[in-house]
Amino acid sequence: MALAKMGVVVLDCPDPRALAGFYAEVLGGTPAVQTDGEEEWVDLKVPGGPALAFQAAPGYVPPQWPSPEHSQQFHLDLTVEDLDAAEKGVLALGAKPLDAEDRERTFRVYADPAGHPFCLCAC
Repeated sequence: MALAKMGVVVLDCPDPRALAGFYAEVLGGTPAVQTDGEEEWVDLKVPGGPALAFQAAPGYVPPQWPSPEHSQQFHLDLTVEDLDAAEKGVLALGAKPLDAEDRERTFRVYADPAGHPFCLCAC
């Protein structure tokens, strides 16, 4: 039995509106801008495909591929029905908590065994 299902792929970038506009042109869909305080976030519902999201990343440095010295700079949001149960499951599989201090939020941040960040997000 799976612990989670894919929610959305999130790409860090210097200008979420511009990058979402690019992907909207490439893949179709209409970007939806959301502003939460100082952080800008843009969702893109892709027709017939998984959703993408774009978030502002201050000091963004683009990845260089292929290059082991530079990250790919994205993370996965995985939706779950029970944060506590999913957390126990991913920790048992080797994930490490990165930002799970605030237990009142609707998401928690972890690193996979290779160090890539991902979030467990309540449905």
